[in-house]
Amino acid sequence: MDGSVLQAILVAFVFMAYLILVFVIIGDLMRDRELSGWWKAVWIIALVLIPWLTGLIYLIARGRGMAERSAEQAAEIQKAQAAYIKSVSGNTDPASQIAQAKKLHDDGVISDEEFAQLKSKALA
Repeated sequence: MDGSVLQAILVAFVFMAYLILVFVIIGDLMRDRELSGWWKAVWIIALVLIPWLTGLIYLIARGRGMAERSAEQAAEIQKAQAAYIKSVSGNTDPASQIAQAKKLHDDGVISDEEFAQLKSKALA
């Protein structure tokens, strides 16, 4: 009984590793702009027919490119997030932030201390 449970766990682990490998490789194939559609199809067909050998060959032959494309995509995502945050945050120049804080101070919404904190934060 113990051997069959251990065997089932091992088979499940190997299957999950295979799925992760296939999805990583397919994701990298689709991310690669230099590779033609025919070569992408050849890699995918090879992944279906001889998965482990194709996966190992792919990692050996195109591993460095995978890392570069992954880093490039991460940098693009980070740049897009920074641009989005900057666009939704409103006024980003210190003068407009101070003017807005001054208006809130004059209206009595914030205290002198809060205005000073906002002003120092805008100038930082």
